[in-house]
Amino acid sequence: MRTGSLKGEPTGKVIDRKEVQGGNDPGSCRGKIAVVGLGPGDPKYLTIRAQEVIEEADVIVGYKTYMDLIKPLLKQQVIEESGMRKEIQRGKRAIELALSGKKVAVISSGDPGIYGMAGVILGLLEQDVEKERIEVEVVPGVSAANAAAAVVGAPLMHDNAYISLSNLLTPWSVIEKRLDLASAGDFVITLYNPKSKGRPDLINKAQEIILKHRNPETPVAVVRNARREGESFVLTTLKDFTQEEIDMFTVVIIGNSQSYIADGRLITPRGYNI
Repeated sequence: MRTGSLKGEPTGKVIDRKEVQGGNDPGSCRGKIAVVGLGPGDPKYLTIRAQEVIEEADVIVGYKTYMDLIKPLLKQQVIEESGMRKEIQRGKRAIELALSGKKVAVISSGDPGIYGMAGVILGLLEQDVEKERIEVEVVPGVSAANAAAAVVGAPLMHDNAYISLSNLLTPWSVIEKRLDLASAGDFVITLYNPKSKGRPDLINKAQEIILKHRNPETPVAVVRNARREGESFVLTTLKDFTQEEIDMFTVVIIGNSQSYIADGRLITPRGYNI
């Protein structure tokens, strides 16, 4: 972790925690935590409210990669960044800072309520005896699913399910059950965290489960870096999509029984008489 004061640069002077806390009386201060969704990464898709909260914050807490996405907004704010799998530590630090009277922005990519930091912050606060001294705001953002869907057309026009293939926090047996039931229920399925170096085979297992209930020709969109630099997509089929380049920067959208491809777009009809 590092702390610093930014003036148009990604790094700044080292700030002691006492300086960050500003010597406020912890018994009388009322701080704030805003859990902010950054959207897909391109500043054009950052909401006005998210920008306001970031600019007004005393301290910004977040994963280093996400901090890089908001460099243009960083001026006098102190920043505290850390690596992957440090969500609990970031959440505890944000609460500590807010209890000292600071306005804290905790940043998440996409929407903070979809696999983001909102649940972490609220869960930690639930256990904190001083939670009444902290105001909390969850600032929504454009999710990865929404961004990917916009890239390829209108695949989420009907009922859909988000399923993460990461088994770091959820047992694979639970993920398998969710894939099976969502497929049987004819939901459009959006796969988050579809493939990593540590679990390269789970995407193939997911494909096998879904194929039990879906036509092999069901349309699928494979979208990388949706609405950020390096954006690309492929429209393919359920039987073939695992042959495409898929990684942690990819969102996979699997259509339902009514989804189709037309004019280079993936569409799931809602049922309107068009």
